[in-house]
Amino acid sequence: MAQVDIHAGICGFTTTVKATSEDKQHTLLEIISDCPNFDLLKKELTQADAFVECFGKIGEGQVYQAFRKCCPHGACPVPSGVIKSIEIACELALPKDVIMEISR
Repeated sequence: MAQVDIHAGICGFTTTVKATSEDKQHTLLEIISDCPNFDLLKKELTQADAFVECFGKIGEGQVYQAFRKCCPHGACPVPSGVIKSIEIACELALPKDVIMEISR
């Protein structure tokens, strides 16, 4: 299992993504979030194909398609975090924190 905890930023919302895979391609997802925009997403996005999400063009996979329906903020880091959880669960990459340092 891979778990990614995403602290989205100034909105203050936290999302946890738990991903599991038995065949290193098909992934089961559990999304836990205090963001009210993701209520529908938690029910809709319960599985994904890692090869499509990780090796396809950005925005064409099931993850970004699902987020387009519910996420009003284009800079939200949660879709990328979901794909990272899929990548790790399917052993397509080693787990390593992603860091965005933001300053003005």
